[in-house]
Amino acid sequence: MTLQDIATALVDGCRTGTETANLDRLYASDAVSVEPVDHGNGREEHGLGAIHAKHDWWDANFDTHETTVQGPFLHGDDRFGVIFSADASDRQTGQRMQFTELAIYHVTDGLITREEFFAMG
Repeated sequence: MTLQDIATALVDGCRTGTETANLDRLYASDAVSVEPVDHGNGREEHGLGAIHAKHDWWDANFDTHETTVQGPFLHGDDRFGVIFSADASDRQTGQRMQFTELAIYHVTDGLITREEFFAMG
């Protein structure tokens, strides 16, 4: 797949709620995910299994009321960016939060090898 194909597939999956299904198709087995803050397990997750676990943790702990996705924004032939905005509630505390993140995805040999999230605002 081309960079445009990968970027479009990722964004489409996020818009339709099928982003977890895209992990096995779009990510390298040794991909790295980097969060802007430590959520209790460090900022980095290494490997596809750990990235799946991060998605499972979010789904188990938060109710997402709304998500918007802007992009993809291509950068050269090996990166693209996406802007995510979300409105979610923590299931344990009931605390509601809104946030926006910029995500930069690095692509090598047709697969995402690194994703980095940047807190905005």
